[in-house]
Amino acid sequence: MVGQLLIDADAHVTEPADVWTSRVQKKYVDMVPHVVRNADGKDIWLLDGTMIKTVGVTAPAGWPTYPADFPATFEQLHPGSYDAEERLKYLDSAGIFAQVLYPNVAGFGAQRFLTLPDEELKLECVRAYNDFLYEEWVSKSPERLIAIPSLPFWDVDASVAEIKRCADLGFRGILFTGEPQRFGLPFFGNSHWDPLYSIAQEAGLPIHFHIGGGEDTIAAEAIAARNADHGKAGSETYFAVDLFMKNGVQCVDLLGSGVLQRYPDLKFVSVESGVGWIPFALEAADYVYLGASKGASRIRGEDLLPSELFKRQVYGTYWFEKIAPLVLDGLLPVDNILFETDFPHQSCLYENIEETIEVGLAGVPDDVRQKILFGNSAALYNIKVPEGYGA
Repeated sequence: MVGQLLIDADAHVTEPADVWTSRVQKKYVDMVPHVVRNADGKDIWLLDGTMIKTVGVTAPAGWPTYPADFPATFEQLHPGSYDAEERLKYLDSAGIFAQVLYPNVAGFGAQRFLTLPDEELKLECVRAYNDFLYEEWVSKSPERLIAIPSLPFWDVDASVAEIKRCADLGFRGILFTGEPQRFGLPFFGNSHWDPLYSIAQEAGLPIHFHIGGGEDTIAAEAIAARNADHGKAGSETYFAVDLFMKNGVQCVDLLGSGVLQRYPDLKFVSVESGVGWIPFALEAADYVYLGASKGASRIRGEDLLPSELFKRQVYGTYWFEKIAPLVLDGLLPVDNILFETDFPHQSCLYENIEETIEVGLAGVPDDVRQKILFGNSAALYNIKVPEGYGA
């Protein structure tokens, strides 16, 4: 157990096989995500007859061999990946008081449901997932399991209704796509989204962009071709860094959209993208916003600079980085950084949490460490630690 009490701002739920089949109308059971064991003995997720992934790809924590050899079945997974009671035991062992939880199967923004042909079914799938989160995770420990529900973002009215429903259930944030335009929808700043922003601000629910939540499905052929030309390690490096950087671009898009000015109490979180890109992105955004070398006046009069808007309303998550903490002295806004582990994904901290923190935050003042590892998340999600916990 680590010495510092932690809040983990990004981890994932490995969805059990019956999340959707047990919650949707019977006529839809064959179309919704479900698990079959294939001829190779692997448990795989299917959506409307199309393979999504094997269950082990998103939950290799504790697996004794290195990917691309992943666990093949649910029985081989870390039990804390899919079972809430086991997750709480794991959190206790790791010194983590609370975790913020994200999905896997439907994509990190629920975008895979867009492939379904039936509008009613798309909505039913989102609601079924959110019901599962509440029934099987949040209700087990509301103060420690902070699950982020999905939205039917392709339908703003349905999204508003789902935000209201989730707020009434006690959820503490919502998941959104970082690139609505990729799916043929209006840009962030379009008034189309104002009902969604308005109800999220009113309910006090931060909006989250998880890496990969703005992606349509990456073609398997493209992955295979890159693997053939660059090797698997080279391909994985490209795709990972592409996702990290893309979230930075999405955040800059948000900063320039006018949304933060219109909704000054609404918070946004860039999830699993790291924080090292933040100083450059904010410096570049301010430079261009001011008119480059003409920067004597702000091009939008009384508006805040992009960097000032970020500090007021946008957060990033940090886990493996060693370079970014070296610029915490003003270049990285320390009140906007949340610690994460990404459990149980391939890139997660697992059985190396304390060592990674000590290397990454070496020399960082204790008050700043406390903010990053616990205090910022506690404030953002209104997490109350019971008196005497961890003593």
